[in-house]
Amino acid sequence: MARIVLMGTPQFGVPILEALMRLHQVVAVVTQPDRVAGRGRSHRRASPVKVAAESSDVAVLQPVRLRRNQEILQALGELGADLFVVAAFGQIIPAEMLAIPPHGCIGVHASLLPKLRGAAPIAAAILQGDKETGVTLMLTDAGIDTGPIIAQRRMSIAPTDTMETLSRKLSHLGADLLIETLPGWLAGDIEPRPQHDAQATYAPMIAKSDSAIDWTRAAVEIDRMIRAFAPWPGAHASYRGKIMKILKAHSLPSERGGKAPGTVIESDGEIAVVTGDDLLILQRVQLAGKKAMDAHAFARGQRGWVGSVLD
Repeated sequence: MARIVLMGTPQFGVPILEALMRLHQVVAVVTQPDRVAGRGRSHRRASPVKVAAESSDVAVLQPVRLRRNQEILQALGELGADLFVVAAFGQIIPAEMLAIPPHGCIGVHASLLPKLRGAAPIAAAILQGDKETGVTLMLTDAGIDTGPIIAQRRMSIAPTDTMETLSRKLSHLGADLLIETLPGWLAGDIEPRPQHDAQATYAPMIAKSDSAIDWTRAAVEIDRMIRAFAPWPGAHASYRGKIMKILKAHSLPSERGGKAPGTVIESDGEIAVVTGDDLLILQRVQLAGKKAMDAHAFARGQRGWVGSVLD
């Protein structure tokens, strides 16, 4: 049984933490500080990893930043951990912290490195229309997902996968791969292999500004965007000056019929939007300040929506 420190923040890290706690001793969790949330920013929200750790009485450390943080450096050194595991923590781990555990620091990354290094590999895989992705265990170094590869496992991306569903699948895949790999790693039986930097691609952090729909693009591209940005930040358009999130949709090959991109139409009993190529069939939408609704129900309650042009 190894003594392990887990560094992670979002839900992606929770199955990995739970798997480690079943077979090893997790001596502490390092996660991002609680975030201000709610209307009026009136309360603070703990990260999913913190919630999972505290429910199992695991010590939690929440530094604002790791770099040049002597207090957290000392605290980590005093834990006597054999290994650090990083799963979507959200900060670069400084070299002096990586040097603390005798068995190094294993990063669990949601792509087949060196493809899709960076903060948003799951969304990027969906946006690109990739048919498969996977998880990589790497020996973390001071770069951004540049460390040598310890193990990898592939999986298919379903045509209906969203950021949320694919993240859930990959987190469990990563947890399983980590648990299977740790005995050989701790015994010194695995030699990591360097990444080929020439093959590297990147998945930068997603911003809210990325989520505005450009209706001149092909319907299949917009469909991927909707799935890649679900649940956050949510692909959106504008209707009568209000933000409208498109929560669920799919593309359908069809002629545009001379309509401008962004025009809401009814086609064969479906509510659709004309795009630069084919139609986007709307299934679920949400107007700002309103509940999410089936597209047909929204059309019945919003006279004039069909025939309007979404910005």
